[in-house]
Amino acid sequence: MSKTQERGTLTMRTRLAAAGRNPAEQFGFVNTPVYRGSTVLFPTYADLMARTGRFSYGTHGTPTTQSLESAWSELAGAETTVLTPTGLAAITVALLSAVKAGDHILVADTVYRPTRTFCNTVLKRLGVETTYYDPMIGGAVADLARPNTSVLFLEAPGSQSFEVPDLPALIAVARDKGLCSILDNTWATPLFYPPHAAGVDIAVEAGTKYLSGHSDLLLGLTSANAEWAGRLRATFDAFAICAGPEDVFLGLRGLRTLDLRLREAERQGLAMAHWLAARPEVAKVLHPAFASCPGHEFWKRDFLGSSGLFSIILKPCPETALAAFLDGLALFGMGYSWGGYESLVIPFDCASYRSATRWAPGGPALRFSIGLEDAGDLQADLDAGFARLRQASE
Repeated sequence: MSKTQERGTLTMRTRLAAAGRNPAEQFGFVNTPVYRGSTVLFPTYADLMARTGRFSYGTHGTPTTQSLESAWSELAGAETTVLTPTGLAAITVALLSAVKAGDHILVADTVYRPTRTFCNTVLKRLGVETTYYDPMIGGAVADLARPNTSVLFLEAPGSQSFEVPDLPALIAVARDKGLCSILDNTWATPLFYPPHAAGVDIAVEAGTKYLSGHSDLLLGLTSANAEWAGRLRATFDAFAICAGPEDVFLGLRGLRTLDLRLREAERQGLAMAHWLAARPEVAKVLHPAFASCPGHEFWKRDFLGSSGLFSIILKPCPETALAAFLDGLALFGMGYSWGGYESLVIPFDCASYRSATRWAPGGPALRFSIGLEDAGDLQADLDAGFARLRQASE
């Protein structure tokens, strides 16, 4: 039995401490070092012509990248994983692995906005047509498939609005129709939703978020099952969109504490979400763990937890009042991305980038990423913000 097979019987927390590490190959040092390099030397002509050995060129991988790739494949239940410089690059390499000119693809209407932009620009120029579907229609998505449909793109929960689709029903349609199922699994990570065990062909993650945990790297991970591993690896090699070695090293470091940080993010996020739900200024909380969230029953059935990212809908207020609320916050930064140790908030309105669904929440929408600060301090910061909001609304 291999060490990987042995680790399969261990808890995720223990596996995260061991995956991708081989101190015996590193003179006993615990962590895989940073390998920077392009050229790999071959000892003989025969070796060069046959490209023998573990590595042949920097774009095809180094011991550093191989450590994170193998660890992520183990955790995600994948055949292979490739590392890209950003989460969006992970998405684009997944799509380009599965489409060809003249294809039609189905993409969730609630998808991450840059994914939509890629489909509407680059894929359109390449002759690939995109239809956006309401992710809550479940198995009825089969009615939208055409003879030339090649991909069913999923995201769970929906970006910003947090609807949770019936993933087993959607994945079953993809399998029945011979479509490649691609899932953006960044919110849950493999810890809270193991994608390939659920039948997903290709899963994408922005390691920029929870794998990093410190808002100091950009990284994407694209994993595939045995059926799609070859296509994914070939596409990745053709583009050579490699992640930088220092970023990969930081990803490996973040991997070791991912379980601890993600579970604390879940605890903190739920505490803050319940506190916000009780506020008179808040009309609704959009959090998959809340019974009021669309698809909550699917989250409860299919997911193993929730992260610290969710949204709220405020009761109607003037824009000046919203600005007063946000501008005076001391602990919540305003900035894109999420999953770091610091708390963030952004206002959003996704009405302009929805086509199969309608976004009309009835009030200003805010997305929160809850960090590792003390929850009481975060609540005090928001309480002062709500006081400014009320005062500016008078």
